[in-house]
Amino acid sequence: MLKRFQFVLFLILISPTLLVAQTHVAEPAVNLGDTSFLDGIGGPGGVIEEIGDGAHEGTVVDGSGNTIAGTGAVNSISQLTHVAWLTHKRILGGSYGTEVVAAVAHVNAGSTGQSGGLGAFTVSPFILQWSEQKIGAVPIDQRVVFDFDLPVGAYTRSSAVNIGANAFTVHPYYAITAFPAKRIETSWRVHYLWNSTNNSPPYATGAQSTQAGQAIHFNATTAYNFGKHLWIGPNAYYLRQITDGRIDSVSLRNSPEQVAAIGPGTVWNSGKWFFYVNSYHELGAKNRPEGNKLVLRVEKVF
Repeated sequence: MLKRFQFVLFLILISPTLLVAQTHVAEPAVNLGDTSFLDGIGGPGGVIEEIGDGAHEGTVVDGSGNTIAGTGAVNSISQLTHVAWLTHKRILGGSYGTEVVAAVAHVNAGSTGQSGGLGAFTVSPFILQWSEQKIGAVPIDQRVVFDFDLPVGAYTRSSAVNIGANAFTVHPYYAITAFPAKRIETSWRVHYLWNSTNNSPPYATGAQSTQAGQAIHFNATTAYNFGKHLWIGPNAYYLRQITDGRIDSVSLRNSPEQVAAIGPGTVWNSGKWFFYVNSYHELGAKNRPEGNKLVLRVEKVF
């Protein structure tokens, strides 16, 4: 069984805001597969980590899943710095903590445009972590987090491709890791996303205001422990927009985004250092780019 490491993993995110069409308001960058194995585990202490993302999305698809004519591949890279701290203070039995995430990225969408610079700045003033509980005979660790994304990312109205979304988001989530059998873990993180109105949308929309719809998305893993330090298994993510986006306060029909992805991954640790590799192949996309993604992550816990 996994030794109870005193560390904590939170929201990691970056992806471009890409104007797929004038009848669609793109969702901002969210955590799609950037956190994975052993995600719900945590305890008093701190963590600092660096995350590198690379994505090649070969097609941009419409609401029916068909490739949009005239669009090409979207390539992006990003680097994120994440710092979190859990105190010994208890609220409702859970350890209280906070976190921040800063990111830089570059995206090239061919003839559609390109952008680079800072991404949204994520802050959480309220984290509660419950460690080493049991449901029957199954050990679990779980966490509730209220994240907020501040609109400080690189953004310009003259570009259809931006790193920032020029909107404030509310982005709470629930994470759980369970050990249903010896040497087996499964981790789930479920997010809700709400977006404020962008009152300076790209000129290409011809609009005075836009608002991305609300969305639900999750990451999921199952892994087997090969010895003391190595876990290997499948990792996946899924996003579904649950309300229509809006342009000038008018709802857009057939505009919600959707995407799923699955692939292999691993995590290996040496003492208080952890090294993650996660790869994903996307499928079932609607109103967004679709392709492949690789995530490399290194963290140090204190």
